Amino acid sequence: MPIILFDIDGTLVRTGGAGKAAMEAGLRAAFGIAELRDGVPYSGRTDRAIARDLLAVHGIDPTPANQQTLQDAYLAHLPESLTTHGGIVCPGVAELLAALHTRAGTVLGLLTGNVRSGARQKLGHFGLWDYFACGGFGDDHFDRDDVARTALAEICSHVGREVDPADVWVIGDTPLDVKCARAIGARAVAVATGWHPADELAGCDPDFLFTDLSDHPRVLAVWG
Repeated sequence: MPIILFDIDGTLVRTGGAGKAAMEAGLRAAFGIAELRDGVPYSGRTDRAIARDLLAVHGIDPTPANQQTLQDAYLAHLPESLTTHGGIVCPGVAELLAALHTRAGTVLGLLTGNVRSGARQKLGHFGLWDYFACGGFGDDHFDRDDVARTALAEICSHVGREVDPADVWVIGDTPLDVKCARAIGARAVAVATGWHPADELAGCDPDFLFTDLSDHPRVLAVWG
């Protein structure tokens, strides 16, 4: 039984920077920050880690309470940001999800650094949320490897038994997606639809590497 865990940003959808803009708008609104500073990486990381580092870079104590305040402000700004920034479903994704959804014995889940509410907003905006049964999210963890461990536990709970990690596939667009797949003994499919070029992803040694997910016969062949 293949269990396929998808990353969101750069893998399923490209939001045109809506998430980053909403996080920064939330920082301004909640803490009165007038001038934003650079230096906080977003790609492949959890929302919790991003929020912690944004607070620290701007001289705000990253206490759990302040992190929650920033998260709440981010989520409040995200719907408008998604609308104004446009964005797209990545090539081939909608058709691939529809094909996998009808395959008996296939479980579709998420493995993302987004907090659950943010993931729901983003995928709901593009009409993709309902494809996914469960997953791991960035609410409680700073490290993507820990999100992967949570995702594996959620999958076991969903199917009602222990699963062989070799049956789990993580699909993502960053080196951290490949890394977190290896952390749980899963296999990795890298897709170059995000910020990382194919040659960089190839250096992470994924099991498969695709330019995008539009070649459905080739992609579906990965799962027999």
